Amino acid sequence: MIGRRNLLASPALLLARGAGAEEWRGSPAQGALVVGRTDPGTRMTLDGRAVRVSPAGDFCFGFGRDAPATATLVVTPPSGRAQTRTIQVRKRQWDVQNITGLPPAQVTPDEAALRRIMAERETLAAARATDSDLTGFTETLAWPARGRISGVFGSQRVLNGQPRQPHYGFDIAVPTGTPLACVLSGRVTLSAEQFFFGNLIVVDHGHGVNSLYAHLSARMVNVGDIVSRGQVIAQSGATGRVTGPHLHFSLSWYQTWLDPQPLFPA
Repeated sequence: MIGRRNLLASPALLLARGAGAEEWRGSPAQGALVVGRTDPGTRMTLDGRAVRVSPAGDFCFGFGRDAPATATLVVTPPSGRAQTRTIQVRKRQWDVQNITGLPPAQVTPDEAALRRIMAERETLAAARATDSDLTGFTETLAWPARGRISGVFGSQRVLNGQPRQPHYGFDIAVPTGTPLACVLSGRVTLSAEQFFFGNLIVVDHGHGVNSLYAHLSARMVNVGDIVSRGQVIAQSGATGRVTGPHLHFSLSWYQTWLDPQPLFPA
């Protein structure tokens, strides 16, 4: 669990709050995860959404790829009045690529595939909606694998003039069969095979934070399993819609995809 010394030892922002302060690591920016600690018993909301605070005072929240320039944080201490603060969210630039001349089938899946994709999105959304009291999110992320970075968060392709969904993950090019480690401790909420992601695993780390591992050649854990930071949970592969073996790794706060790259140790 993160203590005040850990938070202040890393880039952190200290918010004055009468009898105490909220401490957090992570800079408010598009795609950022903010992890912090406040006095136990404090209540918080971000843009009207309740932010879970653990009995020890740990909390977290995230900002999406296209988050607006400001967010409203309301903090109510255990014995005090609610205080409203405006958070400045740093804007980031994302890489956009235009690709033309592709066969239509590579741009738009057929109706049967679309029905499957929609059903799988609902299953994935349900797993990512988990709101548990686990506190694995307070740990420092472990690398799931080491290799060449082949894809970054936030990039987007425009295929034959049609904007595709931005890339909401972080890709590591590794050979099929490479052992993959869980980045934080938590509980497995999804272990399945899907159209785009192929074999995938989703792990809940508490307070809405979850990680996703996709295109796997092997899944080594089941739904409900408790896993630890650094534990091997899968092997990399090339299942689903891919052009070669790699790990697609994603991090999110509930349904908000986040950029995991700045959170990994150098």
